[in-house]
Amino acid sequence: MSQRRQYPTLPRESTLANLPAEYPTDAQDQISQILATSSINRLVVLDDDPTGTQTCHDISVLAVWDIPTLTTEFQTNSPGFFILTNSRALPPPEAETLIRSICENVLEAAKQTGQRVDIVLRGDSTLRGHFPLEPDVAQSVFGPADGLVLAPFFFQGGRFTIDDVHYVAEGDSLVPAGATPFAQDATFGYKSSNLRDYVHEKAPGRFSVKQLHSVTIEEIRLGGPQVVCERLLATPVGGVVIVNAAAESDMHVFVAGLLLAESKGKHFLYRTGAAFVSTRLGIRSKAPISAAELQLPSPRQTGGLIVAGSYVPKTTAQLKVLTDRLGAAGKLAIIEIKVEDLIASPETGSETVKQVVRETESHLLAGQDTLVMTSRKLITGADELSSLKIGSVVAEALVSVLQQIEVRPRYIIAKGGITSSDAATKGLNVKRATIVGQAAPGVPLWRCDEPTSRHRGVPFVVFPGNVGGETTLCELVEGWY
Repeated sequence: MSQRRQYPTLPRESTLANLPAEYPTDAQDQISQILATSSINRLVVLDDDPTGTQTCHDISVLAVWDIPTLTTEFQTNSPGFFILTNSRALPPPEAETLIRSICENVLEAAKQTGQRVDIVLRGDSTLRGHFPLEPDVAQSVFGPADGLVLAPFFFQGGRFTIDDVHYVAEGDSLVPAGATPFAQDATFGYKSSNLRDYVHEKAPGRFSVKQLHSVTIEEIRLGGPQVVCERLLATPVGGVVIVNAAAESDMHVFVAGLLLAESKGKHFLYRTGAAFVSTRLGIRSKAPISAAELQLPSPRQTGGLIVAGSYVPKTTAQLKVLTDRLGAAGKLAIIEIKVEDLIASPETGSETVKQVVRETESHLLAGQDTLVMTSRKLITGADELSSLKIGSVVAEALVSVLQQIEVRPRYIIAKGGITSSDAATKGLNVKRATIVGQAAPGVPLWRCDEPTSRHRGVPFVVFPGNVGGETTLCELVEGWY
């Protein structure tokens, strides 16, 4: 069995057009009915960075997981909630310890409140993350599931799974995931685009060919929820179910069939992208939130703050458009933190941060939107762990900037998964936030009104490193000007 099967880049429009027609009935109605009338388990989403909230609204995300906090959340009437683990920023041993601790607390809080839970390990839609480590830890705490559902599809981000091959949309093309820059990740790199190969690559020798099963687009679109249910009921225990999807309706049909299977006694663990989560929670999509809906102060009293630490090529391209357009027009102050200065010595790093804080506060007070970005040359270590360490130093510097800024920004945009996680939890001391909706497709918008949080009530945008076109960040900042 090859882990290096190569797949061609496909034309997006004709490839999607040649698939069978989408299932004609809106399966979301069936999902809503099942959730309202059946004793379906509460959903607890362990999110390995904050971007998994990118398709949800009007639901909570917790940045702490002590048993009293979890108990309080279980006592609400919501269908589920997120826990922000940020485990993707940790080395495997630390990630394992963290996920185990969270799962044990969730299990105890569920017992205390008489709840039954289903666990989603929300991971990156471009396949980076601790797999199969996190599913293994979850099953060691909650007991073995009947199977693991692998569903990285994410429409807003252009992530499609067709014939078990996972694709990333780039312009008019569908690029196999293994051929994208995401697969070259210094910590979580991989070679396989076919999800069957990906499972074998990440868990060598673990699953036989017969333990890997697919729910195909043809089954979803031609057979509907009932056929999906039958496929899941027939799946032998202990395998992996790969979900193919190329439209939002495909995920709706799959989840409707999944809920039918679970109502008949099946129990799965989930490793998925964001699309599965909102569908399973019964949350329907709504349009991105405008500046008018946010009721941003007008006339503006301070500037907005954009903090960028992500190094994926898409982020760098988005920052270039932002700085070229708005910086040149005098609408954006640009402050670059040189990574070489941050890692030169603790003293140099500390002084660099203090200077950035002074400059940032000055621009914000003048009512100017301000970008604080790390220098774009990626500096890596000799191995995965040392690369993570350099990333941690950079993340800590950005957190320090947020912790020290006393001027209340008009809004805050944090660019990159790890950056936005640290910005929320460490920089702004967010412990519980409400997901308001999206600032742009696939870009979550949070609000935290807790008295313990810094700059409470300021709109906080979790902008994933790998979402949107090159102009999306600039258009968001312009739209909120």
